[in-house]
Amino acid sequence: MTQRDVLLVAHGSLHPALRRELAARGLTLRESRRWQDADRSEPQRILGAYTWFYEGLRHPLTIWGMRRWLRSQGIPLFVWNQDAPHYLNRAPWRLNLLDRYRLYDIYATHTQVDTRRDFADSTMYLPNAADTTRYHLRGRTLESLREDSAYEYDVSFFGAMDGRRYKEMQARQEFFAALAEQLTARGIRFLFREAAGMSVEQQVALIQTSRINLNFGASCDYGAPIASGLPERCYGIPACGGFLLCDRRTHARDDVTPGTDWAEFDGLDDCVTQIEHWLGHYAVARELAERCHATVMARHTYAHRAASLHRVLLDWHAGRRGSLQ
Repeated sequence: MTQRDVLLVAHGSLHPALRRELAARGLTLRESRRWQDADRSEPQRILGAYTWFYEGLRHPLTIWGMRRWLRSQGIPLFVWNQDAPHYLNRAPWRLNLLDRYRLYDIYATHTQVDTRRDFADSTMYLPNAADTTRYHLRGRTLESLREDSAYEYDVSFFGAMDGRRYKEMQARQEFFAALAEQLTARGIRFLFREAAGMSVEQQVALIQTSRINLNFGASCDYGAPIASGLPERCYGIPACGGFLLCDRRTHARDDVTPGTDWAEFDGLDDCVTQIEHWLGHYAVARELAERCHATVMARHTYAHRAASLHRVLLDWHAGRRGSLQ
């Protein structure tokens, strides 16, 4: 039997780290900007075909034709949605049609808190992860990060936070403005800044010189009833050895264990309370940070995500479909 070791990647947008890790598993990725240009030779070797989730909204006839050929060859069409559940600026009626007609065979999503979850017959939870080629200890050790004198800031955050320009960032901008007032009144040193223009090296340096690294909000939360999927920073900060204090998100319970390897807060007042607590219990904070680092490295890198996706594609060919993990 011919080994299925080829992935077709049409219309771009497959996460670079996921692409790299799939290739590291011995898969050959044939990439094309247009489906019409895809190398479809030796279909018996093709494990699956990937397209951008929104291509089904933009060019449904193209995706229908793509799916028709793939199904004739017994090959699944899969997508990964990292924008649910808000789908900013996407017409609801288009999403409803895409949900109804199920143009995809495997729908991978970073959140399962979504009223639209039937874009395919098979679905899988595929969260974000740490890109450990970029975010890692960078020569530091976890032991060296226990040294209290090594820190420049008590609390920090970097990310998109221009709420005047981007409406999905307004809540984050307002949150950090209010938090800054609270921390200033308490004499707590902090730095909240836009990530634009920061190199990866600068980001890691800030993580490793901040006692507490915050996460609050994500663009995918805009208009959603509850914060759900974990942004990449929630894995990247621990991968660098940083202590992460995250806003409460439903999928944290799927990926980590709050109180054991995860610290979280619920709203502004609780955030201030948690900051004061962890600053006052620095050694305990570092113990939790090290457990979170171990959890991320053991379960939440893009190598793990590639392994999960590879397994699901193989399972699909073996007839195991539906709700996949």
